[in-house]
Amino acid sequence: MVTAVYPQRAAHSTRPLEGKVALVTGASRGIGRAIAFGLAERGAEIAINYRISLTSAQELRDQISDMGAECRLFQGDVSDRHQARRLVSEVHDHFRHIDILVNNAGITRDRSFRKMTDEDWASVIETNLYSVFYCTSAVVPAMIEQQYGRIVNIASFVGQAGNFGQANYAASKGGIIAFTKVLALELARYNITANVIAPGFTETEMVAAIPADILEQIRGRIPLRRLAQPEEIARAVAFLVCDGDSITGQQINVNGGIYM
Repeated sequence: MVTAVYPQRAAHSTRPLEGKVALVTGASRGIGRAIAFGLAERGAEIAINYRISLTSAQELRDQISDMGAECRLFQGDVSDRHQARRLVSEVHDHFRHIDILVNNAGITRDRSFRKMTDEDWASVIETNLYSVFYCTSAVVPAMIEQQYGRIVNIASFVGQAGNFGQANYAASKGGIIAFTKVLALELARYNITANVIAPGFTETEMVAAIPADILEQIRGRIPLRRLAQPEEIARAVAFLVCDGDSITGQQINVNGGIYM
């Protein structure tokens, strides 16, 4: 008779990710910033990926370093396959292993479908969806070798329910959800989990650009009548990587009830 061996961790540990390395893409601002900070609080060493926001990335690095956690910056446009794979290689060369990958990088180019250009479509699909494939395909071989990995992909309720003027964004986020289910099926045998966090409207710079009257209409559609905070998304990510050893192929919706 074979006795199953389950992962064990200290019940009251405040740093459950001690010794783990987390790569967070698009981490210099908004949700990605909160995720990187939250994982560092729990003991992880952090690789911050940014594309152009160097000052914001440096500020986050300094905040994380002040907590006593190791943190390094890695510039790269993850929508480009060569840069994405170079990024993963550089992170691995520095830290010697990558245990957690959070695919967070994303953009919007909102426009009604009749007015959407080829460039609007391609830029969103490449940044939001292609980047997830590029980074994940680069990190998985090492995770398989070490027989451990936690992959969390940041999607959106728009990928589940759709939203006016966001055909490109909805397609990219819906693609992430479907992609993650396949990852979960194929990688479970290697002790690698893959899950999705699907936020609703969240207080970030992206949402701050929405006109006030439209934003008030949006709040009216949310049963909780408020936007999510980036830290709430970060806590969901932390739950999956700290306590979600038996959770894979799932979506956690942090959306105030706008999609059920």
